Amino acid sequence: MREGRNGGKLKNGGNNGGGRPKKLPSIDLLMAEVMGEEKDGITAAQAILNMLRGKAAKGDIKAAQLLFDRAYGKSKQQIDVTSQGEKVTVPTIIFTDGKTKENG
Repeated sequence: MREGRNGGKLKNGGNNGGGRPKKLPSIDLLMAEVMGEEKDGITAAQAILNMLRGKAAKGDIKAAQLLFDRAYGKSKQQIDVTSQGEKVTVPTIIFTDGKTKENG
């Protein structure tokens, strides 16, 4: 052990000991395998969706929100962080090539 910056003790010389953790298998492959498992002719994914549907039908707002977000995408949220609700006037900018037109 060695002493750290604030007087604490550091193990393994202050590093994480084992280096970078080993890469996990691809999550999409794991999800496909797990969610595709069948029991009584119903996949795990179908069972989960049926459970969520049942909860949503009984009034569980979180379950309903999750189903709708996944089915139709999350609704857009507008956030005003600059004008505090006041109207913002944006000036019109006209770009030219720098040459003046001759009136002829």
